[in-house]
Parts: sequence; C-alpha cells; structure tokens
Amino acid sequence: MKRAFITGITGQDGSYLAEFLLAKGYEVHGLIRRSSSFNTGRLDHIYQDPHIPDAKLILHYGDLMDGVGITNLVREIQPDEIYNLAAQSHVMVSFTMPQYTAQVDGVGTVGILEAIRSSGLETRFYQASTSELFGSTPPPQNEASPFRPRSPYAASKLMAYWSTVNYREAFGVHATNGVLFNHESPRRGETFVTRKITRAVAAIKKGRQEKLYLGNLEAVRDWGYAKEYVESMWLMLQQKDPSDYVVATGVGATVREFAEVAFAHAGLDWKDFVVEDQRYRRPTEVDALIGDSSKARRALNWAPKTKWDELARLMVDADLQLLA
Repeated sequence: MKRAFITGITGQDGSYLAEFLLAKGYEVHGLIRRSSSFNTGRLDHIYQDPHIPDAKLILHYGDLMDGVGITNLVREIQPDEIYNLAAQSHVMVSFTMPQYTAQVDGVGTVGILEAIRSSGLETRFYQASTSELFGSTPPPQNEASPFRPRSPYAASKLMAYWSTVNYREAFGVHATNGVLFNHESPRRGETFVTRKITRAVAAIKKGRQEKLYLGNLEAVRDWGYAKEYVESMWLMLQQKDPSDYVVATGVGATVREFAEVAFAHAGLDWKDFVVEDQRYRRPTEVDALIGDSSKARRALNWAPKTKWDELARLMVDADLQLLA
C-alpha cells in the first residue's frame, strides 16, 4: 500500500486529491491547521474515525511555518509521495500580507524539501505551482515561457518553484512542479472570482442578494475543472524521472464571459446585476493566462474534459442546490 502526505488537504484540490488517492488504495495523511472551529467540511464525506484500526485517512495538526513539526511528520509518516498544496493562495490578499505569503508559500516549501532531503527517504514530491508565475508574459504560456510574477503571491510561488528544481538537481530528490492554470469547482473558496460569481447568481436567483461587485472584467483566464486536474498531479509522480508540467485547457475566457454564462444559466442577464468596482482591481494586473499543456498531454497522456462554460453551469447548479 502506498502512503501519501497532502498539505492543504482541507482545500479544494486537497479534498479531490484525497478522494482520488483513497480510491486507488493509498493510505492518505493530511496536514490541517489547528482552529477553534472545524475547517474540514470538504472532507466530511470521506472522514474516517482514527480509532478504526485500518483507517486509510489520517489527519495531523501542523503548519508549513513550523519546519521542525513538518520534519517530524515526514519522518513519522514516511510517505512515498508528498503533495504540497498548502498556501496563502489568494492573490489580492498577498498584496496586504506579503511577508506571511512569502513565509508560507516560499519558505514553507523549502521546509518540506529539506525534511525529505535530511530524512534520506525516497519520497517523491509534488509542488503546486501556478500560472500566476507567468504574470505579464503573453499567452499561450508553456514550460519554456519566461516567468514575470506580478504579485507577492506569484513571487513567493516562484521561490517555491526554483527551490523544487534546485533540490531535484542538487540532491536528487524526485521533485516535480505542476504549473496548474486556474482550476475551479463547487468546492472553490468563496472569495475566488468564479465561486464569487456562481454564489451570487444563486443568491440573486433566490432573492437573497441584489448586486455583484467585481474587479477587472476583461481579465482572461484558462479555467479547468479541479476534480480532473488532481489526476495530473498523481500522474506526474508516477513518472520515472521528475520534471515540470503545465496543466491547462488551452482556452481562455474573460471574467465578463464567465459571468454572462453563469447568469444566463439561471435565466438572468448579468448586466442587470454586475457592478465593476475599482477596489477589487490588483495593484499590478495580470491580463491574460492561457496555457499550452502539450507536454502533459504527450508525456502523461492527460487531457482536460470539462470546458469553462460547462464548468460555470456546473458550479451554478451546485450553488443553487446549496440554497434550495
């Protein structure tokens, strides 16, 4: 039985990946932060009582900023694979919390890599990189495109990216970067633009909200379905040699277009409800991110199935169901 350790297991990607790995027969360990309230809602449907002798999902308290704790967990769990999905992942928040973002997203990644190196384990490592690394580089972006980060979040993730490459080249760690473009789902955090839109559509349809305030409506993003993208993470760590991969649909759409489709699916006209608010614009905008995932399609035999407009409708349906 393979053993995996997932940081960020309570997030969108972490919960889908945990499901995926459990279905493949893995023993799955997850890192969660201590809180006075439960923050494991995305895992409730797969939660297993730790008192059960053969439990396959085990949660551990910890934090990426506690390097000693991370090292101890890696030595205790002795995972075959580590998926580092934990991060301060909100781009706009990173402008107001740049130092914290750097500590978690950049230094925290180094802590895991160092734990692997110092343990002597043959653990394979997956780093959740981001299309935000490309920043102002014109699309389409692939593995050879230059990085031009435009936020503290992207700059922090850039440190994590190159640290992953460095530990691979300097110490022989099987370390891989998955440069995933925007991926969404009904489990997406409520402050991210796609979920903000679909939640508002549901609330407006039910008469519980009047307006939706958004930032840059002309920003172009390559949106895929998170549930499909976690398979690519696993496929990367099954390769004989570590490498770096862009994962994307190759199709871009504006925030305006996403909103239009989402509102239309509920029988509404987005123009009646959406208000553009300059307060939600970033200090440095990223105009267009559209990925070229030819390498992943070829080397991993992976391809996305769900288009961005289908995803918008799927998410609206899920949010309508939540308010039913």
